[in-house]
Amino acid sequence: MNEFDKKALTWDDNPMFVERANNIANKIKEHIPLNKNMDAFEYGCGTGLISFQLLPFVNKITLADTSDGMLDVVRAKIKKADIINMKVIKTDLTTDNIPEIKFDLIYTSLTLHHIHDINSIFSKFYLMLKKNAFLSIADLDKEDGHFHDPGFIGHHGFDRTEMKKMFEIAGFHNVKSETGYEIKRERSEGKIDTYPVFIMTGEKR
Repeated sequence: MNEFDKKALTWDDNPMFVERANNIANKIKEHIPLNKNMDAFEYGCGTGLISFQLLPFVNKITLADTSDGMLDVVRAKIKKADIINMKVIKTDLTTDNIPEIKFDLIYTSLTLHHIHDINSIFSKFYLMLKKNAFLSIADLDKEDGHFHDPGFIGHHGFDRTEMKKMFEIAGFHNVKSETGYEIKRERSEGKIDTYPVFIMTGEKR
């Protein structure tokens, strides 16, 4: 059981997680022309907070994660709401093959900083998308390493200029970004640290 399996059952009880997901979903709706013909894919879906916000605006959504606990929560929410146009899969794109079907939109939130080989993930995202499709990534701005607990071995956020280059190297066009949310955390000495979360989108032509 990983850390996200342990947090899954109470994840949606955290108002900050819900607010953050709503803000990111709203930014996706603002910058990407969603329509009822679009098939979407969320990687690192967690409990599906973003996808449930976007579902009324697209055809169907595939939700993917590596955490069994998170996916169990998503399945329970789908069953409770009697939703038929959401599919849940467990996959790790760092090691698994990409899905056989292609998508009109891929989005991921605060997932990439856990992945070592970002360029490989971008290449897979590109292959998974149809022509005239969109990629949207929400993640942390470059930070000083205090966001995670000691021993974290992922990325301490990303420089937006470098992230834009990764989009373009993978083949995406019209790459744009803006701040979508700010995570605030209080240190033990009472200081409030602010961690901006950027939303970056690009198009596959």
